[in-house]
Amino acid sequence: MKKIKYFYNTNTLRYEKLVTPLRVKLLRIFGFFSALLVSSALVIWVYTKFIPKPAEKESKIRQDLIKDNYKVLNEKMTTLQQQMAELEKRDNEVYRSIFEANPLPDSARAQLTEKKKEIDKVSVMNDDLLGKDIANSLNNISARVLYQLNSYKEIEKLINNQENKLASIPAIQPVSNKDLTRIASGFGFRIHPIYGIPKIHNGMDFTATQGTPIYATGDGRVTTSGMGMGTGNHVIINHGYGYETVYMHMVRIKARDGQLVKRGQIIGWVGSTGASTGPHCHYEVHINGRAVDPVYFFFNDLNAEQYDRLLKLAATGSAKSFD
Repeated sequence: MKKIKYFYNTNTLRYEKLVTPLRVKLLRIFGFFSALLVSSALVIWVYTKFIPKPAEKESKIRQDLIKDNYKVLNEKMTTLQQQMAELEKRDNEVYRSIFEANPLPDSARAQLTEKKKEIDKVSVMNDDLLGKDIANSLNNISARVLYQLNSYKEIEKLINNQENKLASIPAIQPVSNKDLTRIASGFGFRIHPIYGIPKIHNGMDFTATQGTPIYATGDGRVTTSGMGMGTGNHVIINHGYGYETVYMHMVRIKARDGQLVKRGQIIGWVGSTGASTGPHCHYEVHINGRAVDPVYFFFNDLNAEQYDRLLKLAATGSAKSFD
């Protein structure tokens, strides 16, 4: 049975029945439901904030596992990058320098442009970004490996070509001179035997009896064989790789223009043709068109003691040349 409430009315001095207005009832109902909604929202927020769901737990475990795997992969990639950097350094500073090849510019290699703080980066990455970052790093390493493989193929060609280069570089004396008695004049300023004035002597003079064989000092192709005003009968051989040798004052020439010759092959015989005062072979070595001292190109047929003696003879030889 519903209880009826009364209140004492001071104006009428009587107890009267308490009647709640409809507006107050509606406000009470609204307040109740508002409190209910706020309480429900608060409970839901606390639940979602502090009580993880099973799916979220699984996702968190999976994410942590991915991060751990990423760190392991990153360490391996860092090691690979360091190894690649060492290979690239050896390629430039060792392998290519041995064969006098230009080093590869860094811009030609696919390499990292900055160091990254991987741990900080991982903390803000989702699975997709982690996968993309690993893929980019692997692509970077793959590109560097591919480029390095191509570089090693070039070096392999240089190695195969090195044998030809070593055979082509002038490395013996142009006439037989085992006892080192045929050095008449070395490289440098000398008194010209005809004009009697100091003049640069761009080669070495080897005295020998007329008809002594003259040998090609390295493999190459004869570019000139004929008579010249001052040079007399002479031969010029292009050895490639920037090397060229000249042999002057021959009594007779054997080599012909365009002929391929080997080191030690007879190309002519000692004489005294042209501007010469006696039978001898004037021998020059040119590198990229510039005359250099031939004394440094006899390393194939002399031991250390003979070479040292030859250097002294060339430096203290006759003050006059034969041409």
